[in-house]
Amino acid sequence: MRRVWRAVAAFSFGLVAVALPAQASGLFTPPDGCEVYLTVQAKGCRVSHHYICKADPAGDQWRVDFDLKGPYFLSRINAETEWLQSIDLTSGEDIRLVPGPADPASFTGLTTTGADSYDFTQSAAGGGAIRYIGSDRLTGKKTVIDGVELEETAFEFREETPSGRLIGTASGQEFIHRGWRLFFSGPSTWEGDEGRERIDRSPVRFDEPGDAGFRSVTPEYDCTAQLAALP
Repeated sequence: MRRVWRAVAAFSFGLVAVALPAQASGLFTPPDGCEVYLTVQAKGCRVSHHYICKADPAGDQWRVDFDLKGPYFLSRINAETEWLQSIDLTSGEDIRLVPGPADPASFTGLTTTGADSYDFTQSAAGGGAIRYIGSDRLTGKKTVIDGVELEETAFEFREETPSGRLIGTASGQEFIHRGWRLFFSGPSTWEGDEGRERIDRSPVRFDEPGDAGFRSVTPEYDCTAQLAALP
């Protein structure tokens, strides 16, 4: 989605997993004490690396996204897929959950009942807050991408200012993997004052340890336009 696909939580984090080491040899190197377990090549010229750090609470995990220019987005989630922190690596914007969400997102709730609602507020370090109210539900459909079976979800949410003014709405499809406790993007639409934006960041390939593309920092799909724009 335009800003967030899952919730965010907590305000105190160790710096061990926030500062990314320099990448060499075309492979992603996680921070000390962290281990990559999955690389995902996706549509829209994006490759993502999912990793876990020993110093974090059980169930927490990180994701870093690369485009052709390098890493641009970093996020941390917990076992319920709430986004604990999200950082725009190009601007330095750091967004986190306001403590005590009215309705926390719950991966467990979604997978056990087939649906989950959420109502939370994100706050940027430099000020400004946005409230997200929405829901996910399992559609009952399954799909196999690169040999990995995923369950399809449908979502919808709206963004509001703290005063209740509507900023925008979003809806679309995502995929979940129960074992990894992850959501993966699918085709979606966001609509607000800036117009309507359609996005598809669906996964195309999953690389695990031992696969040739594991930890590669080079996105491989839908990159023609970005290549043409590079100096």
